[in-house]
Amino acid sequence: MKTIQKVTINVVAVTLLCALGGCAGMSDRDRNTAIGAGVGAVGGAVLTGGSAVGTVGGAAVGGVIGNTIHK
Repeated sequence: MKTIQKVTINVVAVTLLCALGGCAGMSDRDRNTAIGAGVGAVGGAVLTGGSAVGTVGGAAVGGVIGNTIHK
């Protein structure tokens, strides 16, 4: 495996662990908002071919939807 691939995998793993650890003290509403924003950002990026406006718009819409979801 190339060195850059190893570095990338390690960076992604550390980022994922830090992100998961950051959600430990969140309320359900905060967690749903963060998850909604993340999913919305990915969806917006996919639908607009990686456009920054689409990504930010998707994150905003996803965050609002995630905020309104109740368990």
